[in-house]
Amino acid sequence: MKKQTSFARSDRVAEQVRRDLADLIQTELKDPRVKFVSLTAVELTPDYAHAKVFYTTLDSEHLAAVQQGLDRAAGFLRRELGRRIHIHTLPQLHFIHDTSVERGTSLSQLIDQANALSDQTPDD
Repeated sequence: MKKQTSFARSDRVAEQVRRDLADLIQTELKDPRVKFVSLTAVELTPDYAHAKVFYTTLDSEHLAAVQQGLDRAAGFLRRELGRRIHIHTLPQLHFIHDTSVERGTSLSQLIDQANALSDQTPDD
C-alpha cells in the first residue's frame, strides 16, 4: 500500500508559507492598510503554482482597502517568500477574505441569545 506523502508534504509547505507570509506582513510591509491582518490558512494547488491565502482583519469597515493593499504587496511578498522557502515553483499569491470567523461569531451570538430566551421562559 502506498503512503500519501505528497498530501502531508503539501500541508507542511502550505503551513510554512502561511507562517512566513504572516511574518513578512507584520515585519516588512509598511502599508497601513494591512496593519491588522491575520492569515488563517493557505491552500496550494498540487503543482504549487497558485496559493489561496485566506485572511481576516480587524479593520472590516475598510475591507476593500485592505484587499487592495494585499494585492499591491503580492509581488513583494512572493519575492521575499522565495528568499525564505526553496521550493521548485514559487506560487502566485491570491488573497481571499475569510468570513468564517465572523460567521462563527454571529452564530455563537445567536446561540447565546436563544439560550438566554429559553432560560427566561417559565416551565409548564
